[in-house]
Amino acid sequence: MKLLTIDAGPAGHAGVLLSTGEVLDLVALPPSFSPARKIPPSVRGILEGGDETLAVLRKIVDAVESDQAGLTRLREAAALTPYARTPLLAVVPDPALVLSTGMNYRTHLQEMGDVAVPKLPYLFVKVRETLTGHGRPIVLPARFPDMVDWEGELTAVIGRTCFDVAEEEALEYVAGYTVANDVSARDWAQEFFAADNKVDGLNGWARAINGKLFPTFMPCGPVIITADEIADPHDLQLTTRVNGQVRQSASTSQMIFGIARLVSYASQWFRLRPGDMITTGTPAGAGYGSDPQVFLRPGDVVTVGIEGIGELRNHVVAAQA
Repeated sequence: MKLLTIDAGPAGHAGVLLSTGEVLDLVALPPSFSPARKIPPSVRGILEGGDETLAVLRKIVDAVESDQAGLTRLREAAALTPYARTPLLAVVPDPALVLSTGMNYRTHLQEMGDVAVPKLPYLFVKVRETLTGHGRPIVLPARFPDMVDWEGELTAVIGRTCFDVAEEEALEYVAGYTVANDVSARDWAQEFFAADNKVDGLNGWARAINGKLFPTFMPCGPVIITADEIADPHDLQLTTRVNGQVRQSASTSQMIFGIARLVSYASQWFRLRPGDMITTGTPAGAGYGSDPQVFLRPGDVVTVGIEGIGELRNHVVAAQA
């Protein structure tokens, strides 16, 4: 099942992408559709409802998809719209926490200057203001527009509250997976790499992380695919294109730390809740590591696709004066 958030109402509407290629707006279902009364109006709420809520939602989706006359009535009621014409928000617009993983593909470490492979996962917090949805713009920050880069990443979405969980149990807390782009202003990368003492290195690294926290710098979506539909999240093809040109192409099998390790490690410090997200790092092909280097410019289109999940597409715009 593929969950998404429709840009409708003040907080968005939870929806499902059907096999027909249409989006079912769960909030806009007619009052006569009684099973929908049990479904929360947000994706986060659905995940908080756990397996019971997901089971009810699957029954609704099965019933809708098998009823041709019902599909027609839902289209007439505007509860069913074509995917291509449905505006979307970040797939979970209101997570309690978003964590991003850095340095999790050897190929990316190599292209960034042969950075040493970390002994432990490296995680940092992405602020909620970075979130944006499929089809929405990535805004180049007015002060630092010249070195903005892409990083396509598989992202795990938490489905059950967890704290200090064992690695062997960690995947039980993952509700599903989505696609993210950890957009990064690289203005401070060289400052970090050129540091010749620990203090300057720490300052450079902190500023480099700040370069990932501008508004719109974490597009995510278009959907969350529930974990039961992904046989192995460590065997998916990830492809990032900029203006149609392939820039990143790798298997998630190349991750240094797998998803269970990341969830378990993060839960040592953070109480993870339904709707929280953990990105899993990016492979080689970032603009900073290219020769010659290339960065995003107004008018560019970035598409991150992950096998079995879908494609996240965003266009790039300059900040408004």
